[in-house]
This record gives sequence, C-alpha cells and structure tokens, in this order.
Amino acid sequence: MQIILASTSRYRQEIISRLGLPFEAVAPVCDETPLPGETALDTAVRLARSKAQSLATRYPAALIIGSDQVALLDGQQIGKPGSFEKGVAMLQWMSGRTVVFHSALALYNTASGRLQETVGITRVTLRQLSEQQIRNYLTREPDALHCAGSAKSEGLGGALLQKVESDDPNALIGVPLFDLISMLNAEGVEIL
Repeated sequence: MQIILASTSRYRQEIISRLGLPFEAVAPVCDETPLPGETALDTAVRLARSKAQSLATRYPAALIIGSDQVALLDGQQIGKPGSFEKGVAMLQWMSGRTVVFHSALALYNTASGRLQETVGITRVTLRQLSEQQIRNYLTREPDALHCAGSAKSEGLGGALLQKVESDDPNALIGVPLFDLISMLNAEGVEIL
C-alpha cells in the first residue's frame, strides 16, 4: 500500500525517511485551533486523526500517517508563537520549568477503515534562560517560531534544554517513531 505522511514538516519527513520506505508527504486539510475545554492530549489526538483522515478521499487505498504535537504548561496549551516577541514571551514563561509535550500519532488505512492511534509523552525541562539568551536563540533559529512554544529541540534548540524524559526521542521532534513501526507492522508493512 502507498504510504502518505499528512504533513509538509521537513522534520517529520526526516523521521519517517529513517524507515527506508517510500512515502509521499502531502499537506493535510485541518483547522488546528483547539476546541473550548479540550485537553492538550485530546487536541493532539483529534488533530492527528483529522490530518490522517483529511486525505482519505484523495488516497482511497493508502496508509496515511497523521501527527500533531501540543505542549502544556500550568494547564495551558502552548501554541506556535508566530512572531518573534510572542516567542520571547513564551520562552520566558517556560524558562527553568518542565513542559509536557503530547505527540499524537494516527495511522489510517483508507482501504479497510482501520484507525490506530497513540500519544507519546515527553517531559522537557528548560534551562533557566535570560532574555538575551532567548533573543539570541530566536534570531539564530527563526524556524522555531513555527514550533510549539518556540522550543525546537533540533539544532541550536538543544541548548535550551536541561532534561528530556521520553520513551521515544523522536516524539519530541513530532513523530513517535517506535509506535509508528508497530502500527505499520500491524498493517503488514515489514520494516526490516
């Protein structure tokens, strides 16, 4: 079966490419706005599912991978800042604290209608950061403004982190790869 990644994120594409399987990355059709009263976990799962299912009619005989990540601190979902100053404010709020990242994964078999879902939980403790350090980071890592809380662990973002706790290091980047391998195996896709 054809494998589709419902994402244009180069970071998610890089993770999926590690499996050595042919796949196509396609932009999903999905409104990523959290619903009122929705938990971070529920938002992440709903969005991963929605992304995977949004491409079903376009790919009626495929395995579609949907993924989404929502960060949580003090009971508040942390979105993508979108602007430099919002990124500074978010990182100041997160500085020296532990943020919980919910990385949801959905694998949708459009031929059978089978949907598999999981969530990788990653606890990230940030270093105590000065405003100047935060500004230096965001100046040197402008792509971080498109990541939850501007906390992009790849590249220079590693300097923000003091501790990472996770069962799968790929989950923080956006795809719980270990779970994806199990899901693909359950669909008859041999990785090794």
